[in-house]
Amino acid sequence: MARAAVSTAAATALLALATPAWASSTTQINPDHKDKTAAGFPTQKCDDERFDDLAAGQDGWHFVLPGGEKAGSFESITLTFDNGTGPVTVKVPDASDAYPDYLYSAGGRVMHAYVFTPAGWKLVDGTATISGKASKFNLSHTCAGTAPTQSPTPSPSASTSPSPSTSTSPSTSVSPSESTSPSGSVSPSESVSPSTSVTPSESTGGSGGGDDEEGGLPLTGVATTSIALGGLALIGGGALLMLRRRRDNVTFTS
Repeated sequence: MARAAVSTAAATALLALATPAWASSTTQINPDHKDKTAAGFPTQKCDDERFDDLAAGQDGWHFVLPGGEKAGSFESITLTFDNGTGPVTVKVPDASDAYPDYLYSAGGRVMHAYVFTPAGWKLVDGTATISGKASKFNLSHTCAGTAPTQSPTPSPSASTSPSPSTSTSPSTSVSPSESTSPSGSVSPSESVSPSTSVTPSESTGGSGGGDDEEGGLPLTGVATTSIALGGLALIGGGALLMLRRRRDNVTFTS
């Protein structure tokens, strides 16, 4: 009996040593939990004590590995988020990034994972390396934070009102040089000058006379006297000639 008991114990020990340990495997996040924001996830539990240090501008995410002993424990998790401008990869655990995270054990298994991200991010995808076998892991619940709001202010380049550079500048108006200058009007030099009128030198008559309104020639005192004296001289000369001829024709008799 003693030998049989020893043999049984030895066989049991050998079988235990021969039983292989569970190998690590990779599993995917539940497809129903993809493309979700913390605010849009139906299960919100901000009273989770693990979220006590969650800041107002952060979202809290809690992941869990179902499946019992067969599934084993979380070894690492890789999550992909969309921050609104592109994808962001977050690893758990990773103390080197800016996103607080840690694994948490319960019932002898590391089956819980927590991560804090900026508020408003969307969970796009996730994979986990586990010590056992499981078809998926789940997003258990979230606690949504408040994303900071930014009020857009229109810049001057986006305004619809015309800028000073597009308005009509004074340089486009008609300058004084383009307007009609006084030089374009009829200058006094172009008008009829007094030199074109009839001057006294062109009229007929004495040098001391003016223009007669009826067109006659002016008569001066000097001209009248000369004519009168000439006439008297001619009359006197004629009279002398007649007396002399008559004298020559008289014949004296004794």
